[in-house]
Amino acid sequence: MIPQHLFEQTLLQFFEPIAPLLEDASVSEVMINGPNQIYVERRGQLELTGACFPSSEALLAALRNLSQYVGKPISEERPILEGRLPDGSRVEALLPPVAPDGPSVAIRRFFRETLTVDKLVQFGALPAFAAHLLESFVRGKLNVLIAGGTGSGKTSMLNALSSFIPDGERVVVIEDSREIQFQKPHVVQLEARPAQPNGRGAVTIRDLFRATLRMRPDRVVVGEIRGGEALDIVQAMTSGHGGCMSTLHASYPKDSLTRMETMAMMSDLDLPLAALRNQIASGIDLVIVVARLRDGSRKLTHVTEVLGFDSERQSYQLQDLLVRKYSGLDDRGRIASELSTTGVVPSFLPRLAEHGVELSADAFRAATPGAAP
Repeated sequence: MIPQHLFEQTLLQFFEPIAPLLEDASVSEVMINGPNQIYVERRGQLELTGACFPSSEALLAALRNLSQYVGKPISEERPILEGRLPDGSRVEALLPPVAPDGPSVAIRRFFRETLTVDKLVQFGALPAFAAHLLESFVRGKLNVLIAGGTGSGKTSMLNALSSFIPDGERVVVIEDSREIQFQKPHVVQLEARPAQPNGRGAVTIRDLFRATLRMRPDRVVVGEIRGGEALDIVQAMTSGHGGCMSTLHASYPKDSLTRMETMAMMSDLDLPLAALRNQIASGIDLVIVVARLRDGSRKLTHVTEVLGFDSERQSYQLQDLLVRKYSGLDDRGRIASELSTTGVVPSFLPRLAEHGVELSADAFRAATPGAAP
């Protein structure tokens, strides 16, 4: 059997054409559109590089070695590969015939340095007063859904918010592919497993979630909701498991809840739509939305409380607590914006107090002037 470190060295040799890009701290993603066109993302903007692979065969050889490394075979019948490089960077690859112009690969860089809330404030993603409010919400064990588009910083926000979880709590993290970096003393990391070539051996997010509820978690964190596990998560939230957190793809708070509906209906449990909507509205306390703006910057855009579901109007009852407002471009040509409170006082303040978190209503009653960024 080949020693692990030799296997890793051999694998990285196949990816030698993009090695400098993977080592560049300013690069957040590497995108390979066939052997001769490789882009990177820096500070939210795409740049074409001069890097290239010698041929399509060389790129395919690299992906075949990666498939062996992660134990996920690829072929014409299985042309999609999900895996990680030895440094933890996430790889998504599409191969012919679904990518007729040659292999298409996206590599999301893995950063060993955890992005903290303080750094998000320094980078301008949110103001300090908002960070203080988010800390209160997490410590108060609200169930939080973090929404945003691709590359908007959902996982970074989830990692940052984890720093507010009290050290005495047991946190179970469930992911398809490990990305979350919780710097807490008592964290159990679980990872789903795809089926083997014979179709057996699959362990899904839903399987792990159900097992987790019997492992005495104080909080359950799901890296990303993608399917029927949405129903399990919502039912856990409504059955006393406070402080759950997860991410999903959506651009606005209302869209986040309708997406949860859609994914919950993918489960094998036939639940009436009215009951499902009431459970979603009862289980999720807060929706946090992050976005990547046109200038490449990543910002917190909404913090919205979920109040319930109005059966007469067939709509979720939401109230924005924090909203970002835009005002054109600044002197540097970047999008000018400001995050401020809406003046609405959340209904969950007494619940925060039950967990020893005292938050004054005055923090919400008046819009915060000059709250940039």
